[in-house]
Amino acid sequence: MRISHSRRALAVATATALALTAFGSAAGNAADEPESTPVPIVTPDGALFSYVVNTERAGARDTILAVKSIKRADGVVVQAWPQIGVLVVHSANGSFREDVLAADRVGVVESVGATRTVSPTEGTPGAETAAGAKQSKTVMGQAKKDTTGWTVDEPAGTTAVPDPGEATQWDMTMIKADQAIEVNPGSSRVTVGVLDSGIDASHPDLASQVDADQSVNCTDGGKPDTSATGWLPTTSDHGTHVAGTIAAAQNGVGIVGVAPGVKMASVKVVNDDGYIYPEYAVCGFIWAGMHRMDVTNNSYYIDPFMYWCEDQPDQAAAKEAVRRAVDFSTKRGVVHAAAAGNAATDLANNTTDASSPNDSTPVQRVINSDCEDIPAELDGVVTVSSLTQATSLSSFSNRGLGKIDVSAPGSAIVSTELNGTWDTKSGTSMASPHVAGVLALLKSAHPRWSPAKLEAAVRAQADDHECTTTTAGPACVGTLDENSFYGDGITDALDAVTIK
Repeated sequence: MRISHSRRALAVATATALALTAFGSAAGNAADEPESTPVPIVTPDGALFSYVVNTERAGARDTILAVKSIKRADGVVVQAWPQIGVLVVHSANGSFREDVLAADRVGVVESVGATRTVSPTEGTPGAETAAGAKQSKTVMGQAKKDTTGWTVDEPAGTTAVPDPGEATQWDMTMIKADQAIEVNPGSSRVTVGVLDSGIDASHPDLASQVDADQSVNCTDGGKPDTSATGWLPTTSDHGTHVAGTIAAAQNGVGIVGVAPGVKMASVKVVNDDGYIYPEYAVCGFIWAGMHRMDVTNNSYYIDPFMYWCEDQPDQAAAKEAVRRAVDFSTKRGVVHAAAAGNAATDLANNTTDASSPNDSTPVQRVINSDCEDIPAELDGVVTVSSLTQATSLSSFSNRGLGKIDVSAPGSAIVSTELNGTWDTKSGTSMASPHVAGVLALLKSAHPRWSPAKLEAAVRAQADDHECTTTTAGPACVGTLDENSFYGDGITDALDAVTIK
């Protein structure tokens, strides 16, 4: 059984891996929590797999030295991101993880991990040279569909909404976006990166809203593709629906988004099979940072694990790569909104997962507090739960005291659809873009505010809402100021453009 290893934990991890059965659980850890159930990613010789290699330090030196070790271990560098010390690698060497560490003669490699449990369907894109690694300036990442988030738990409507069709948008009324637009519809100098399945830029409500120059496709092995059509949707309408909620134009047609005055970039991180692997997301976040976007929306969790566990070497390495990419973009001025997920789970008391890995055969596994939904549970990300029109927690929405930052409408949301139509979808995927739009309004009103200040403001300005627990549903815990269903409250677009 081959699994990835951190250099500092190589001996311990190897011994632990050998002592466990393929899907057995381990003894409790020092914090009196169980270790997560091992899910080894088997990489037989001759089968191509994708990996991330994380260096000890960011920068050209460690990246170039890591490239040499990767080549000695029969790996091909698909994309190097020296800005964060992450390289995306393909290899058909079954012992690549062990071999690259053995070939690392100067100790620059921190961790190595397989990013999926199956071979990459896209094959191996053109390899990055050492010089290219030194000068690499862009990142592409992939996103995964928010599988349950695409499930509609109310009947879907498929007819176009006439203008002023925004009168049917109860969601905009709930968050006071209809009033906010009259004060400030958002600035065209503000850009929201929609990390998703692509945006239909020919849609009449979106044609004027998408900045093609900032758009990109990250699903080519995590390597940026800036071709004119690469970032357009192919098999999914998800990104187009999300985009309409954020910034559909106020143009007398269809609907109106939360912030119709801002621009959007299509950052395609969902491949044609509907998966968002770590290397795709890394690319997406770095792209957003390099292009100085202001906000990203992330209506997905990263495949193939619903929860990425730090005591599993493969998962830990991939999670670290994504964390670095999020931090990089945040430091370059980007604030992030993310869907809380649609498993109807209490993220603050989460102990099992039966859905992962979702690209091969899921297993029933024990998880612990170091197993997290990413990017939603990463630092610096505004995590959003979903509400119904009655302001109750949506039946599918995840929750959790200290896990949910704010809430927003997510059940039966009307928005843009492929082929110039409109449709209704439900999910935390639909809630998160409301908050991304509010963050864009905040940035428009306060262009000098940092991501940290924007995150604090969107939470502080949210309208407090008491717990709404019923005997038939899960328990809501916490106070009026902060609870497990609403976090700090329901996001408020009007406050975003009026409160100084």
